[in-house]
Amino acid sequence: MNRRLALVILPLLLALAGCTSGTQDDGPAPRPAAAERPSPFRDCASLSAAPTTASPGPDAATPTSSVPGTPGSAAGGQALPELTLSCFTGGAPIALRDVAGPALINVWASWCGPCRKELPAFQRLSERAAGRLQVVGVNTQDSRGGAQSIGEDFGVRFPILVDQGDALQRELKRKAFPLTLFVDGQGRIRHIDATGALDDAQLTKLVRQHLGVTVPA
Repeated sequence: MNRRLALVILPLLLALAGCTSGTQDDGPAPRPAAAERPSPFRDCASLSAAPTTASPGPDAATPTSSVPGTPGSAAGGQALPELTLSCFTGGAPIALRDVAGPALINVWASWCGPCRKELPAFQRLSERAAGRLQVVGVNTQDSRGGAQSIGEDFGVRFPILVDQGDALQRELKRKAFPLTLFVDGQGRIRHIDATGALDDAQLTKLVRQHLGVTVPA
């Protein structure tokens, strides 16, 4: 009797197990590794080309410089350091002094809270100021995966240079994060901002004040 009961119940249990396993939710597919995903950032090939409409607007302020000149610097501002950095997307390395101004060079890392807070504002500025101003990121002391995830999650698309050894900050003798350089059309640093996360209004004001470029709202 027990044997007959077992022969009846066993197929039912197997059928039930099969239905359960067939409807099991395995969850979302794992995210591919950063090296296997396309870069969210633009390439750096265009950085040496000056903005096409870089001339100041009719109501632009006269640029001011808050960076004292140094020996060997261009008058009215400190020259960019003689550094060559790799581009996040690959290709030929970029000499920092070849970046055509006016430009904003933003030094950031994915682990820096204020950096994450202000990066979307820099992305919006790069869109609003297209043709008038270049926005360039310098990712430093960071992992490739961390930087790429920030670009993907925050919608950052402007070109990114890589400075794993924080050479730029050491040349400038600045260790603050984030750090933003305001560079004029002659490649001179007119202002260095290390006050913390900048928002849209602050960026618009500083660009007009130090570079004489009026950015559309």
